[in-house]
Amino acid sequence: MELPVSAVLLHTLAHARTGDKGDRSCISVIAYDARHWPTLVEQVTEDRVMQLFAHRRPSGVKRYLLPKLHAMNFVLDDVLDGGVNGSLNLDTHGKCLSSLLLSLPIHPNDPQETTR
Repeated sequence: MELPVSAVLLHTLAHARTGDKGDRSCISVIAYDARHWPTLVEQVTEDRVMQLFAHRRPSGVKRYLLPKLHAMNFVLDDVLDGGVNGSLNLDTHGKCLSSLLLSLPIHPNDPQETTR
C-alpha cells in the first residue's frame, strides 16, 4: 500500500524572483530540477496564485510557461497599490511577493521530488 506524499512548500522545489512595472508584479518560478517541472505545472496554477494573493486583490493573474527553462512567469495585475510612485507600501516594488508565492503548499507525486 502506497501512502500519499505529504505536502512541501514550493521553495523546496523551486526558487523565485519578482519584478514590477507600474501596478503589475511579475513573479518567475524556476524549478531546481527538471523532474519537478511536471508537478509545478500541475499545481502552481493561475487559480491557486489568485487565491494566495487574494488579500492584494489582483484584477488578474496570467501564467506563462517556459518549459525549456523549467520555469514559469506569473503576471499579477493591480497588486502594488498604484506602483512605486503611487504606493505607501513599505515594499513598493513588491519584491517580497516571491516569498509569499514560495510558501504555496505543493503535493509531490513522488517522494523523490522533495529533495533537490
